[in-house]
Amino acid sequence: MGVEIARLLIAGMALISVSACEAGDKGKAAAPQASAARINSIDRSHAGSPAPDVVFEKAPGVEARLADFRGQRVLVNLWATWCAPCLAEMPALDGLAAAKAGKLLILPISQDIEGWRAVNKFFKPGRFKTLTPLLDQPGSFAERMGARGLPMSILYDAQGREVWRVAGTLNWGSAEVAAAL
Repeated sequence: MGVEIARLLIAGMALISVSACEAGDKGKAAAPQASAARINSIDRSHAGSPAPDVVFEKAPGVEARLADFRGQRVLVNLWATWCAPCLAEMPALDGLAAAKAGKLLILPISQDIEGWRAVNKFFKPGRFKTLTPLLDQPGSFAERMGARGLPMSILYDAQGREVWRVAGTLNWGSAEVAAAL
């Protein structure tokens, strides 16, 4: 009985965390949100959809698109420095990126309106061993994916087709995630 109560509390806190990050940057139009039943769990309902053709930055003034990474499996993680769950999962994503080097590329794409100033403040030199941040400003990637809250992660196959997504967080070191990757 105690374990079930703990699970319900954790699920409720996760929903609150994702909802807290929904407000995001002020003034942006909200896109439709994924069903609450799909928060913090793998959602395959968009499997096979092509990656959006939106521009984001690899560095200040250096543009990139997901098509630039074709031939590789890519896990896009939409995050922001104002999103507590996003920051909490970043070390686990860094560990996953190191463990899957050469097999999976993880792209943490920031949604911060403060741009590189906010991103670089969080990604201080030496803080993460494997991850390299990117920037999506004015939030085109998140808008095209219908992300209403953060974090949101989307796995793409080597041909640029969606495999699955998760609105919210996952235990990136779990057996479930390992099997899904």
